[in-house]
Amino acid sequence: MSLLPSLCGSWKLGRKDFTGCASQLPQQDYESLLERCLRDGCLFEDKSFPATLRSIGSGALLGKLPRRLQWRRPPELHSNPQFYSAKARRLDLCQGLVGDCWFLAALEALTLHQDILSRVVPLNQSFTEKYAGIFQFWFWHFGKWVPVVVDDRLPVNEAGQLVFVSSTYKNLFWGALLEKAYAKLSGSYEDLQRGQVSEALVDFTGGVTVTIKLAEAPDNLWDILTQATYSRTLIGCQTHSGKERVLENGLVDGHAYTLTGIRKVTSKHGPEYLVKLRNPWGKVEWKGDWSDNSRTWELLSPKEKILLLRKEDDGEFWMSLRDFKAHFMLLVICKLSPGLLSQEVGQKWSYTMLEGRWEKGTTAGGQMKSPQDTFWKNPQFLLSVWRPQEGRKLQGPCSILVSLLQKPRHRHRNQQPHLAIGFYLFRVEQSYDDQRRLPPEFFWKNAPLSWPEEFLREKEVSRELWLEPGRYLIVPCTSEARQESAFVLRVFSRKHVFYEIGRCSNVIFSKEIVDQNEGQDEFFAKLFEKHPEINAVQLQKVLNHMPWSGLGSTQPHFSLEACQGILALLDLNASGTVSIQEFRDLWKQLMLYQEVFHKQDTNQSGSLNWAQLRAAMREAGIVLGDDVCQLMLIRYGGPDLQMDFVSFVHLMLRVENMEDVFQNLTQDGKGIYLQKPEWLMMTLYT
Repeated sequence: MSLLPSLCGSWKLGRKDFTGCASQLPQQDYESLLERCLRDGCLFEDKSFPATLRSIGSGALLGKLPRRLQWRRPPELHSNPQFYSAKARRLDLCQGLVGDCWFLAALEALTLHQDILSRVVPLNQSFTEKYAGIFQFWFWHFGKWVPVVVDDRLPVNEAGQLVFVSSTYKNLFWGALLEKAYAKLSGSYEDLQRGQVSEALVDFTGGVTVTIKLAEAPDNLWDILTQATYSRTLIGCQTHSGKERVLENGLVDGHAYTLTGIRKVTSKHGPEYLVKLRNPWGKVEWKGDWSDNSRTWELLSPKEKILLLRKEDDGEFWMSLRDFKAHFMLLVICKLSPGLLSQEVGQKWSYTMLEGRWEKGTTAGGQMKSPQDTFWKNPQFLLSVWRPQEGRKLQGPCSILVSLLQKPRHRHRNQQPHLAIGFYLFRVEQSYDDQRRLPPEFFWKNAPLSWPEEFLREKEVSRELWLEPGRYLIVPCTSEARQESAFVLRVFSRKHVFYEIGRCSNVIFSKEIVDQNEGQDEFFAKLFEKHPEINAVQLQKVLNHMPWSGLGSTQPHFSLEACQGILALLDLNASGTVSIQEFRDLWKQLMLYQEVFHKQDTNQSGSLNWAQLRAAMREAGIVLGDDVCQLMLIRYGGPDLQMDFVSFVHLMLRVENMEDVFQNLTQDGKGIYLQKPEWLMMTLYT
């Protein structure tokens, strides 16, 4: 099974491509409202989503609320409120009384991608500069990036504690305000009570999700996870459905989790494949093998254990891939870049997005059942698939992704459940008149090439298809005739034309999507095909081969000594080599380091001074005291107290490594205790 592309991430599509407001939301201009409040010296009060029980909803959530619910603004709750802080650990949110673990699991996945997070959550908002009690967030809402404006009045109990989403850092409020904005988009807090991880992932990214039933997982599941965590993806998972309850093994039934990492480790009995998960509650963890208190950690080298094991009841834990498949039901992967749909490398992607509607009596034909059914009445879309010019030499089918999303049928998300939806694919002869809808006889005489194995009551259903160049017909439908709803149909491929037949039948040409990491994975794959593990010499070759386009004209040179130092930081099992998984983790970090280094190197000298170094580290999420920063410049910089990019990489990797070690070993957040072998391992080898 391959992975799927989307409309977000490093692709050259901006918010302006889909600007618009959802029809059910009031049209509120954030800038105008902000300026008016600042001019009048007042704090914003959102009358469209008021600080009353009307915004909470009218269902079971009301019974969970504290007796004397109050609404307070963050400056009333903390002496130093902050909207967002780069100092905070990424996974710092905890679920409140709302049963929206699916939303929190997706949100935690979002925090692992700072650039994606900043698209949904503008991070320049604060409680000091231009503060007027008004905040804005963005969601991808059925083809459009929709702004949602809220005031900052939040529901609290008598003690002033947030009753819904909160942060482990009590002065951070971005998560609580984002939940409020999403509740407004959905109709109320009550409307967040039930949902699927995939729904929120799409709303945060405009991405396309693939859901894998773990009981039927393909044999190459580990390869899929490896590719997914290397590329730009958000990953969530769900336990078996049912009433939410804590099991003896520490997992929660009927619950959503975030997949935050994977790791292949070397135990005394051979390789082990581990996944790292987080419970949105911020507590309650797995108790089996590879849990915080499991003896299986003694099977690893001391360094691997120190860097991976964190004994803290923070809701985050490791478990084996084998146990993961046994105890979880669904794995949901939302792709944020187009590189892994197929093995075709070095080509650009195209996408087309169309809107349609099933209308009772005209276009709501239902599924195929018999020659006498009304299936032929459904909307019909013609897809012409071409092999791109640069791929003409390649034989075989073309990779196509089709995504069908149904729009909500009510202002309140949970008032009307999703319909069961799916789509069929047929081959169409070249001689067909492409301006006329296909008649009922066509469907009697032609069997579909692809059809729904089951109709799903999901917001989105998607399927990856492998098609020869030619013309095809896509027919989206509901499971039963006469069911009404609007929908969005998206197609992604290397090259295609896609439009609806018989309804404004102008050809709509696809838009181009550019993957900025194009070609890199091909080089990595070829390298690791020859060498499953690479040493320092090979690492040097890789790093000096890369163009480093983000650094401008100043290209870095990685010496063998520098690569040996980098390798020592990555090499957890002391083998003297790194695997492709470890290298891909490194590459994600290098891309971030390149970006922040180039941004602070304002004079393009190829090096950073003390002030620039401090700013670059802060932007990467690492905050050091001025004296420590000065010492780092002396240790890793040159005689002129300037630090080049290679030294910056070494410093950043080491600081992040030691931060992980401290967090894993500390008992009180203030200090750690190391035995002598552990001390030598951490100081001499790294």
